[in-house]
Amino acid sequence: MIIVMRPQAAETELAAVTALIAALELTAHVSKGAERTIVGVVGAPADKETLLAQFAQLDGVESVVPISRSYKLVSREARRERTVVRLPQGVSFGGETLAICAGPCSVESREQLETTAAAVARAGANVLRGGAFKPRTSPYAFQGLGEEGLKYLREAADRNGLAVVTEVLDTRDVELVARYSDLLQIGARNMQNFALLREAGGARKPVLLKRGIAATIEEWLMAAEYVYAAGNHEVVLCERGIRSYDPQTRNLLDLAAVPLVQGLSHLPVIVDPSHGTGIRALVAPMSLAAVAAGADGLIVEVHPNPAAAFSDGPQSLTLPNFAELTARLRVVAAAVGRSLPEPAAAAV
Repeated sequence: MIIVMRPQAAETELAAVTALIAALELTAHVSKGAERTIVGVVGAPADKETLLAQFAQLDGVESVVPISRSYKLVSREARRERTVVRLPQGVSFGGETLAICAGPCSVESREQLETTAAAVARAGANVLRGGAFKPRTSPYAFQGLGEEGLKYLREAADRNGLAVVTEVLDTRDVELVARYSDLLQIGARNMQNFALLREAGGARKPVLLKRGIAATIEEWLMAAEYVYAAGNHEVVLCERGIRSYDPQTRNLLDLAAVPLVQGLSHLPVIVDPSHGTGIRALVAPMSLAAVAAGADGLIVEVHPNPAAAFSDGPQSLTLPNFAELTARLRVVAAAVGRSLPEPAAAAV
């Protein structure tokens, strides 16, 4: 259930509500919005009707709303206003300005990353992406540079005024990755790694949760619920395509999921057209379509020399490709009432 506090409810009244929740051996999740404070109640009470009446009588409570959906805390029923997730460097997911994440699939070297970071910042990206730990289908493929790659990411991002998003694969690495990044990415293969979701939920760093390759919308939102229920209320969802029967593209990019999920959940939603299509020529048109559909941002693979990339070269944009894309994105974003970040100043 959700307890909606009155606009001017005192902290003592909120404390009385959370104290009763604890006394009933339930769990409280407090979310303070611009106008109202919402308290999510998670657990299995014996008598829901009595419980609803019990909370409704407390001072400062405006209403008590039972939640019918299995994903309770991330649902629109729990929070009517949209969540905005903020990172350093003025980056926001869910605000008027789109979040544009760009960079290589894999961190290969300091030079590769610095070249890419400087170029995408000049073009208008505000988040540097890159994999230091890589989940590869083959155990013999390049697995990433590990902590060395994380250091390169942080250095390049700081020099170019960018925030950092990178993937964490293992519960044992959450603390390490959080030390260098601003946004922890949970990849498609790990969307239902519940131990990792809980660990990331406890890291107190925003989480980017990609949709699994065969996940339904409800399964995706339930995965977000794991992170949220662990105490982390800064979750960004990422549509990155689902597996289909047609081999013409790497995945089937489900852009209908963007407005659909925005109607079901208060969390921001971005799109990954690189993994969603697997084809360089399709990345730009699907990026434009994603922004037109209402996406709160994009995460795009960009490489200075895709032909020599350690991974995902065929779907990576070149540096000029990306600059052309952001110029076109500004037009589409303006048409739907959004904007792109201003290009960063040159690094000194």
